[in-house]
Amino acid sequence: MTSTPLAASNPRVKEARRLSRRSERFERRLFLVDGPKAVEGALEVPGRVREVFVTPAAAERYADVLAATPDDVPVRLVDERALATLSDAVAPAGVVAVCELVDVDLADLLEPAPRLLALCADVRDPGNAGTVVRCADAAGADGVAFLGHAVDPHNPKTVRASVGSVFHLPLALETDVAVGVRAVRDAGVQVLAADGAGDVDLFEAEARGLLAGPTAWLLGNEAWGLPDEVAGLADAVVRIPIHGRAESLNLATAAALCLYASARAQRLG
Repeated sequence: MTSTPLAASNPRVKEARRLSRRSERFERRLFLVDGPKAVEGALEVPGRVREVFVTPAAAERYADVLAATPDDVPVRLVDERALATLSDAVAPAGVVAVCELVDVDLADLLEPAPRLLALCADVRDPGNAGTVVRCADAAGADGVAFLGHAVDPHNPKTVRASVGSVFHLPLALETDVAVGVRAVRDAGVQVLAADGAGDVDLFEAEARGLLAGPTAWLLGNEAWGLPDEVAGLADAVVRIPIHGRAESLNLATAAALCLYASARAQRLG
């Protein structure tokens, strides 16, 4: 670890700061991981972390996390202002890592015959996207695919919202929603679209055994949901029943309910 804290003007800090831009991330195949839980998750994957930036206070507070850093990964002490330029959090935790991107080809995601997937079609909110990844991880899903004009899963807010889950399961990117959905179906995985206008409700679908087989849940944009042409690509459209007066459910909440319903059905089956 460097002995004197680096300032925001340091070349290493400035180089890392450029990774806040999506184009820079994909060009260099690197991204920023902010916060102790996310950094801890990254360090669990051999070869994923390239370097770590930490403030003196955070180095003491998260000494157990930093202890897992391989000897060949530099740990750079930085001052508070320098760290703040690497984090978009309102109150940065004080530790940020530079890591290799985690995305895989969709074909690689589908190759090992997945049982449960989440497909995020044009999901734009990074917090929702990260929470979907976290829910998929918790439900034991085999991966998450970001389709169409979806948020970059390496977005700092997405990574932070996943609380390290971006390192626990494969994440695939496909810019064409239709191509992505068809590839999933061609791999022998049924696609169920989650939509309030669905023909069958989630609990009926479970009772009829619809959730017991390999399933990918197709989730739409936070504002407009799934357009008819996208929902039409699915094998079935499933709604979550609303028993109270709420107009709808948050995307991540809906994803959690659908994923866990499938996980339960598959385990009982």
